[in-house]
Amino acid sequence: MWILSNTINSFLIAFPALFSIVNPIGGALIYSQVTAGRSHPERVKLAWQVAAYSTGVMLISLWAGATLISFFGVTLSALRVAGGLVVAVRAWDMLSAPEQNEDRKQEQAAPAADASSDVAFFPLTMPFTTGPGTISVAIALSANQPTNTLDLVPFFAGLSGAAIAVAVTIGLCYAAADRVVALLGKTGSRVVTRMSAFLLLCIGVQIFLTGFQEALAPLLTSRS
Repeated sequence: MWILSNTINSFLIAFPALFSIVNPIGGALIYSQVTAGRSHPERVKLAWQVAAYSTGVMLISLWAGATLISFFGVTLSALRVAGGLVVAVRAWDMLSAPEQNEDRKQEQAAPAADASSDVAFFPLTMPFTTGPGTISVAIALSANQPTNTLDLVPFFAGLSGAAIAVAVTIGLCYAAADRVVALLGKTGSRVVTRMSAFLLLCIGVQIFLTGFQEALAPLLTSRS
């Protein structure tokens, strides 16, 4: 029972963080513009290709990101502090200046307007959908892993489930991009973006506080 509980807990932390930074709803608005020259079946096929590639990017970052950084002698507490700061700063940018974030995304996805080229991985997956921001959030989430070895399996199972769920959301939103545009428009998309960004900001602060407390724990113990 504790395995299921820990898996659900890690899923509930990872899903909103990844969903917020990827922002498939906002991305769908730009996707509909840059793929306007393609037929509907091509756009649907391309959407699920992007979702599949995004799954790989997020899973690799979640599974291997913290391990690779730890290889260079960076402790988990330091990684949590740095990762939490990165996530919080990224969330603050999304919260305070969504227009600039939209413009940057538009520039990243611009090459996809060429209907004759294969754009599923570059630029629609990287850097448009799952770029450096998503990778940094995924690494920060993986840095929040428990120290108990038995808890690692449900932890990474929850993270992996969250990544797959976000990827499915990407596929659904991009495949139905026209409907998303008609339903929300720019104003509705920005409301969703700001709400998601605030939640991401809270998650980043929580990751930072966890790492900060762990870094201070040895000092407080030695003094007492």
